[in-house]
Amino acid sequence: MDVPSPGYPFILTVTPTRLELRETGPSAAGSIYVDFAGGTAEHRRRFGGGRGQPLARAIGLKGGATPSVLDATAGLGRDAFVLACLGCKVHLLERSPVAGALLQDGLKRASTDPEIGAMVRERMTLSFGDALAFMHQIGELARPEVIYLDPMYPPRSKSAMVKKEMRAFHALVGKDEDAPALLETALKCARKRVVVKRPRLADAIAGPKPSMSIEGKNTRFDVYLIPANS
Repeated sequence: MDVPSPGYPFILTVTPTRLELRETGPSAAGSIYVDFAGGTAEHRRRFGGGRGQPLARAIGLKGGATPSVLDATAGLGRDAFVLACLGCKVHLLERSPVAGALLQDGLKRASTDPEIGAMVRERMTLSFGDALAFMHQIGELARPEVIYLDPMYPPRSKSAMVKKEMRAFHALVGKDEDAPALLETALKCARKRVVVKRPRLADAIAGPKPSMSIEGKNTRFDVYLIPANS
C-alpha cells in the first residue's frame, strides 16, 4: 500500500517486510527505511569503536557509566541505537509523523530479532511529539542525565547532492528553526549534560558556548556540562 505525503515528492510504502519512504520522479533515489538488525547499523554496532568513539565520549560513557539519554530529535534512530548497544537506556522522541512511523516500524522489527531483540526492548523506547513541549513537561524525578540533540543540518551551499535521507528529512520537516530554543530548554532539563551533534565545521547553535567539543571525521559533538545541583 502506498500512502502519499501531501506536498512532497515521497510516498510511504508498506511492503511485506517493512515500511519504506520512497522518492518519486525520474531521478529518485532508493527507498528509506530503518533496519537496526543489518546494514550500516549492524556494521556500526560491531565495528564502530565502542566506548572510544566520539559519540560515546561526548555522552560521557567513561568506565562503567551508562547514563540515561533522551534523544530529543531521534530521526532514524541511528545514534540512539549505538548508545543502546553501549548500555544506555534511550528514550527516543520524534515530532515528524513520517519519520516517527519509519522509526516505530524499525524498532518493532528489531525487537523480535534473536540477536538484538532483548536489548532493543529493554533499552529503547519511542514517543511522538514536540521536543520543547515534552521537555517542559518532564517532572523532576524523570529528568534524563543526558539530552542528545541532532538538529537538521544547515542546507549545503554546494551543488553536490546530499544523502537521500537528508533530502527526505529536509522535505518532511524543513529546517530546525527552533534549535536555539531546544538547546535552552534541554540545558534546564538535563541532569548532567547536553550533547549537540553538528557538522564538523559548522557554527555552534546560538546560545551559551559549549563546555567542550569532540570531533569526528565529518561531525562534531558540542558538549554542555550542567553544574552540580542545577
